[in-house]
Amino acid sequence: MANRLEALRVFCTAADAANFREAAVRLSVSPQVVTRAVRELEEELGEPLFHRSTRGVQLTDFGRQLAERARAAVGGVDELFHQIDRRTLSRHAGTVRVTAPHMYARLIPQALAPLLAAHPGLVLDLRLSEQHADVVDEQIDIGIRVGPMRDARFVARTVGKMPLHVVGAPALIERVGTPQSLDALSALPLTALIDMSSGRPWPWAFSKRRVVTVTSPAFVTDDIDAECAAVLAGVGFGQLIAPLAEPWLQTGALVAVLEADAPEPWPINVYRPQRAPVPARVRLVYDELIRVLR
Repeated sequence: MANRLEALRVFCTAADAANFREAAVRLSVSPQVVTRAVRELEEELGEPLFHRSTRGVQLTDFGRQLAERARAAVGGVDELFHQIDRRTLSRHAGTVRVTAPHMYARLIPQALAPLLAAHPGLVLDLRLSEQHADVVDEQIDIGIRVGPMRDARFVARTVGKMPLHVVGAPALIERVGTPQSLDALSALPLTALIDMSSGRPWPWAFSKRRVVTVTSPAFVTDDIDAECAAVLAGVGFGQLIAPLAEPWLQTGALVAVLEADAPEPWPINVYRPQRAPVPARVRLVYDELIRVLR
């Protein structure tokens, strides 16, 4: 039987009605639905539940005993869902696990603080990493990724663009000069950010799909903030994402070079796995992240 709970609910209604037709009216179904549910229960249990006659139906002794126990069971389930429905916060209670790059370490908690305050049962579990998380193994509900989305398993929304800037400190430029080409850049002190999945530096991207591989960096790190600090200190030129570079460009602490060769800004995507059903709490956080990151 596909749905025993529903069959028991139909049976309980039939047990309280004068006949199957009256039970069908109470349930807003056809009499055939009631007849079929009762017959399937009888076949599964191996006992008749009703005495049938031209005057109507009457519970057997077995049916009467089952009805008493079934009412308690069905009533308990109905009360459970009724209590959940009455708790206005219950639909959004629980943990939503989000993965994002480190640059969102402050932005996401600040942006979602009003949402968390409005839903006390909602818990945000934020995992920061530059790597693309395995959403299954790590049980990720929502991710933020900078770069193209090529995985059809995800539902993704593009919320913005992320420019990249090659920058250097004024003191560095005064010491080694301003690079006028990618070839000239390669001969200057550069910083490198390690790709944790490969253990090698990320290549620098430029327009027309050109790349520069940093083979002899003056500074190497696996942390974007540390790389930014090295660039600010004049250790070398670095290719930094806009949220790191632009505040320092505005103050003059950094100077952009080779802007004509800058790559197309990378898309910023908010994504979630194509799971069904999507819990209300996950949809709530997903929609809010899309709104605040636009």
